[in-house]
Amino acid sequence: MATLHEDGSRENSSRVKTIYVKGSVEAILKRCQQMLNAEGNLTPVDAETINEEVDIMANLGLRVLAFANKSVPNAQDSLDHADIEKNLVFLGLQGMIDPPRSEAIKAVAACQNAGIQVKMITGDHAVTARAIAQSMGFNKNGEVLAFTGSELAQMDKSALATAIEDGAVFARVAPEQKLRIVEALQAKGEVVAMTGDGVNDAPALKQADIGIAMGGAGTEVAKEASDMILTDDNFASIEAAVEEGRTVYRNLLKAIAFILPVNGGESMTILISVLFARELPILSLQVLWLNMVNSIAMTVPLAFEPKSERVMQQSPRSPREPLLSKSLVKRILTVSLFNWILIFGVFEWIRQTTGNIDLARTMAIQALVAGRIFYLLSISQLGMALVNTIRGVRQTFSDASAMGIGIATTIVLQIVFSQWNLMNSLFSTAPLNLNQWLICFLIGLPMIGVSIMVNRFDPLN
Repeated sequence: MATLHEDGSRENSSRVKTIYVKGSVEAILKRCQQMLNAEGNLTPVDAETINEEVDIMANLGLRVLAFANKSVPNAQDSLDHADIEKNLVFLGLQGMIDPPRSEAIKAVAACQNAGIQVKMITGDHAVTARAIAQSMGFNKNGEVLAFTGSELAQMDKSALATAIEDGAVFARVAPEQKLRIVEALQAKGEVVAMTGDGVNDAPALKQADIGIAMGGAGTEVAKEASDMILTDDNFASIEAAVEEGRTVYRNLLKAIAFILPVNGGESMTILISVLFARELPILSLQVLWLNMVNSIAMTVPLAFEPKSERVMQQSPRSPREPLLSKSLVKRILTVSLFNWILIFGVFEWIRQTTGNIDLARTMAIQALVAGRIFYLLSISQLGMALVNTIRGVRQTFSDASAMGIGIATTIVLQIVFSQWNLMNSLFSTAPLNLNQWLICFLIGLPMIGVSIMVNRFDPLN
């Protein structure tokens, strides 16, 4: 940046104008032949000493600007590149500090724990960028590997790919090099999110899998090229979005892992009964009750499950991984089999011992619901909170209130389902006494062991 300033001193009868220039140290120094020393005299530029001072300031995390000037004829009223191409007089350096936000430092650490590589692309001096990256915890094996744009320009394709994969800081890079960095990471199979605010960031933002523009400082070009706009210009918001996205996906898996085993157990029960021409352990209207009322009361709270403390300690999921993974299918089949055994076993036992088919169906359904509650607790944060409390770990239940309400609602509905005469008539159920309720509860308890087993090969928390 250059400005014109009129020198009005009496000694200078020609009334020359002075150009003042500021910019990066590299750009200014190569245009200077002289420098102004402490005594105010002109001496040849001592580039070595100046660069030593720059390194000292940059190592402190300061952004360094160089200043210079040049005298031009008074009649000159405009500037061109040629006017500041050479013969500048070096004036000095200025260091500025823009310390990283504490929440940004925490967000970088959280991303790294989550298996997300965080890389810095900046126009700052390489030493400054490395110092800032060091303070933010960009360390990899105890060091911060930094490359400049000029170094990247001299690398072949293989060396460039290695440098981009291993490097944490890229300083003084050109706009096209930002695009090459994104493309190199994508070529290695990485999912790339790119943040930027300037016009020269637009190609890289467009190429990235997720382009994120700054909402406050960002240009309109950057915003148009991006997929998302960060309204508060805060990196911590990106980490929070990743955390929220992982939580939503995990809750979706929990809902699938909860609903399908119940449907699987019911389907197996009806199918096998029909094939063997036996009495149905569950009638169609009772199945409708379980799927439309009971399932909704317990499944909807899964959508409001709070984030797990381990959600940002898990490795990123492959974008090619199917929703129904092998481990999830194995979980569904295992729990479905247990549900089938539970329904069919209780029905046959009660029918043969009492001869009351309505009572047998009612107890089979209540035992199934008891098992479902234990299974729901095993995949929910409420269950984790209960386990931690039993272990003596201080735990808050406020975030798990939705799950508690859902379970309480389910229990009330099931009491109404079997104890109210109107429901007995509608759904062919029978009222249970205290001993029969206790039997249903105890029969559902083995679900805890099944849940522990499936959680080992398919953890959902």
